[in-house]
Amino acid sequence: MPALRIRDADAADAPLLAEWAVAMAWETERERLDPDTVALGVANALADPLRARYFIAMRQAEVAGRENLAMPVGTLMLTDEWSDWRNGWWWWIQSVYVPPAERRTGVFSALYDHAASLARTTPGVLGLRLYLARDNTAARATYAALGMADTGYDILEARS
Repeated sequence: MPALRIRDADAADAPLLAEWAVAMAWETERERLDPDTVALGVANALADPLRARYFIAMRQAEVAGRENLAMPVGTLMLTDEWSDWRNGWWWWIQSVYVPPAERRTGVFSALYDHAASLARTTPGVLGLRLYLARDNTAARATYAALGMADTGYDILEARS
């Protein structure tokens, strides 16, 4: 498989990121999201780095005779959470998506390694966290293989 390159997403990536977010919600939680709301959410996040930061994995591919065309093959989003207990930032991994044809090819590992490297080299960042559906055993195994461990916390919410 050709090597992967990880890059920051920009406004031109918004339609693809929104499409992938809708697909991920359906695949992992069987939740149908409103595409217009997701598109606006992605656009707002891309416009304001204090809201989120997206990364896209790119793979070199040959498409219809065009050599070295970079194709997007996965994404993850980082958001920040301040910890007064530790006087630092946790980075939350969210909106992970790798299209089915690219799964088990190292795409998520490359995205994770990129985020982990940034976390290690950014002053004040304590580490990475994420949440996942309890029954998503495949994702749990992937995260464990990368060194992530269950923290013993559950996530609760009250929607307004």
